[in-house]
Amino acid sequence: MNDSTTQSNSRYGADDDMQAGSTLLSASTITGDEVCNMQDEKLGKIQDVMLEITEGKIRYAVLASGGFLGMGDRLFAIPWKALKQDKENKRFMLDVDVERFKNAPGFDKDQWPNMADPTWNSTVEAYYAR
Repeated sequence: MNDSTTQSNSRYGADDDMQAGSTLLSASTITGDEVCNMQDEKLGKIQDVMLEITEGKIRYAVLASGGFLGMGDRLFAIPWKALKQDKENKRFMLDVDVERFKNAPGFDKDQWPNMADPTWNSTVEAYYAR
């Protein structure tokens, strides 16, 4: 891949303008990006991206939250469509208050749910639906 199709070595591109390719990012570029709510409170960081390979799209961003130096993190599968990119601050925004987020369906890093399970999917999608 070349830089005209992805922004894999930078945080959203140097000038953040809408040049060709600026809407395509590698997964490694957004891994570690902060996620905040609309009140500018930090919710966590993107740890992974889950792909729906049959449809060829991102399904979830896996958000790590609550730990210290990677220890004790709780993970959350956030539907990709629930996140909004904040290019100016090089982060993502999630429209959920802190208390609601603390009660969101989450999981332990050593016990991932079956994300292909339709019941699990429905629960997570409904939790973040607006």
